[in-house]
Amino acid sequence: MSIAIRNVSKQFGSFQALDDVSIEIPSGELVALLGPSGCGKTTLLRIIAGLEFADKGQILLEGDDASDRHVRERQVGFVFQHYALFRHMSVFDNVAFGLRVRPRKFRPSEAEISKRVRRLLELVQLEWLADRYPSQLSGGQRQRIALARALAVEPKVLLLDEPFGALDAKVRKELRRWLRQLHDEIHVTSVFVTHDQEEALEVSDSVVLMNKGKVEQIGTPEHVYDYPATPFVASFLGSVNLFHGRVEDGHLHLGEHALAVGAEHGAADQAVGFVRPHEFDLLPIDAPGSGLPAKILRIISIGPMAQLELSRPDGELIEVSFSREALATLGLREGDQVSLRPRAIRVFQKEPLAA
Repeated sequence: MSIAIRNVSKQFGSFQALDDVSIEIPSGELVALLGPSGCGKTTLLRIIAGLEFADKGQILLEGDDASDRHVRERQVGFVFQHYALFRHMSVFDNVAFGLRVRPRKFRPSEAEISKRVRRLLELVQLEWLADRYPSQLSGGQRQRIALARALAVEPKVLLLDEPFGALDAKVRKELRRWLRQLHDEIHVTSVFVTHDQEEALEVSDSVVLMNKGKVEQIGTPEHVYDYPATPFVASFLGSVNLFHGRVEDGHLHLGEHALAVGAEHGAADQAVGFVRPHEFDLLPIDAPGSGLPAKILRIISIGPMAQLELSRPDGELIEVSFSREALATLGLREGDQVSLRPRAIRVFQKEPLAA
């Protein structure tokens, strides 16, 4: 089922939660709503579900206006961050709950319910826990049961609100990989809310970046990461180093030094360049070409990568990621002077301050 969000706005008192949001979600896609706390992503998810109603705008499900439909009429499954399992019910009964409370004329037979629940428990790889109770499960197992319960009613749309937010990092990583595999099997249109950039980029088909109630950018994980449309997107998706200066003749001028940014960037008196830690080359201090002199203050070697903290002549700090093997080949140590040359730099003109 496709979802079209058309010019949706929502206000709580004086707080503008959503401001003219429009998004098209094709049928069968897994879409992440990504942004900082308070950006409006959970409010938007609840409006899609019918748990909240927009002040303005429309929600179209498969082309039909569902803006005024009750949540029971939207054919959505909802998975909350904190599982919301019934503690007094077994795993089997939790999954079966949505089917058993249907009106009699729409309720499957008990045999059909049993068959469907068993199939779902196999799908989430927890059929062996059918007789257990939620208190006997791990956090990751509870979240998979919550997902099976949402799928039991055969929703056309699956909505997940920070589904792995309450889990530790290792379990969260395992579950998001599992969610991607599950989605590839069932192909239900799915929308999940997260503030975890890595989670959104790893799991989703497309990412909706939100900030202060507005959509900043929509695209594939690769596109939004490599080609951020705004300074917010560039800074929110992973670590970045900022370089404030002016653009002239294809270079970002930083005092007496300059970084090549390409002729496509027009002149600007105030601009900021964004460079990710892994996008630098480290060269000898006297290497020819444009580069930025810096001193290595600290080297932290963890796993295959080394994290370097460097200081510019003006005292600004720079973070650089480098393979330990390449670092060893260069023979660099703490205290060495080097020349930094970005392989990629994204430049945005600074917005003028409001009067």
